[in-house]
Amino acid sequence: MAEGDVMFFGGGVMWVFWVFILALLIWVVMSIAPGKSDSKSSAEDTPLVILKKRYALGEINQEEYERRRKDIEG
Repeated sequence: MAEGDVMFFGGGVMWVFWVFILALLIWVVMSIAPGKSDSKSSAEDTPLVILKKRYALGEINQEEYERRRKDIEG
């Protein structure tokens, strides 16, 4: 194997390494950036959906759920 072949292989491996590091960095920034898709779905939740989620999670009892549901539905 010639010396040039070793340099090409080494440079190719380093190129792949830096592409991987760059992709990893972009992924980290995108995962912590505001405006992620999770916030989009919560922005679309209606008050009734939020109330149902709170009841399902046990944050409010059935009496509180019924009272607030009646208020929301008018």
